[in-house]
Amino acid sequence: MDADINDLIERALIEDLGPEGLDATCAALASDAIGSAQIRTRVDCCVAGMAVASAVFRAVDDSLSVEVILPDGSNATAGDGLLKVSGQAASILTAERTALNFAQRLSGIATLTRAYVRTANRPELVLLDTRKTTPGWRALEKAAVVCGGGVNHRMGLYDAVMIKDNHLALWGRGSIVDAVQTARARFPRLKIEVEVDTLDQLREVLDARPDWVLLDNMEPQQLRLGVEMCRGICRTEASGGITLSTIQAVAATGVDAVSVGALTHSAGSIDLGLDVEDAILSHRG
Repeated sequence: MDADINDLIERALIEDLGPEGLDATCAALASDAIGSAQIRTRVDCCVAGMAVASAVFRAVDDSLSVEVILPDGSNATAGDGLLKVSGQAASILTAERTALNFAQRLSGIATLTRAYVRTANRPELVLLDTRKTTPGWRALEKAAVVCGGGVNHRMGLYDAVMIKDNHLALWGRGSIVDAVQTARARFPRLKIEVEVDTLDQLREVLDARPDWVLLDNMEPQQLRLGVEMCRGICRTEASGGITLSTIQAVAATGVDAVSVGALTHSAGSIDLGLDVEDAILSHRG
């Protein structure tokens, strides 16, 4: 598990247990009971977050035995068990909510992503996420997108150049072509993408031959024209308010990719629960 994810888990547990690591209920009803339980889904979903949920249980008590039943990326049916945990019953209950919080959120993202992929109904289309992620959760949320069949766009501001109208307004030193050439000279190994919202802007930027153009908030007819203009020059990405009801029409325009911020900023949580299998297997001592 990545160090940043371990830190996120630690902070999530502190949020629940306080600085003294106290589960007051389990402490009040102290027991050395041993038990097992399963995380189950109450609804059909695409599974994500099992690795981080496992890490939560182990962070609370490294003697717990954790078995992933349905790994990330699996399709699950209501009632399916996703993960089994066995060991000290109090430790299982202490970790329960934090583990579920991660798994519910990430499975929600994966499930929504899979819905977009299936609705687009075009296998060669690349469904991209965005930087519209929960602060501190980006790596996890983008991993959940991949579980659902999507593809990660840039991870942050550091691994690609994305030139938007605000950049040009603040730069103020020339045309879009000048901006692309300047960015390529400064960062020759990074992908260069330019956002345009009119076909006139697109005609101008194509002279600079960026790697990608982002066709923002265009209707399908405009997108088709944009795709044709870019053929043989650069790849095309459509973006801007694309929903499950519109993605199929957007995909049919022939764009190479569609980016959807809703995958991470608007996904709901999947209804998961922890069900006790064996209340008490034995007592120590």
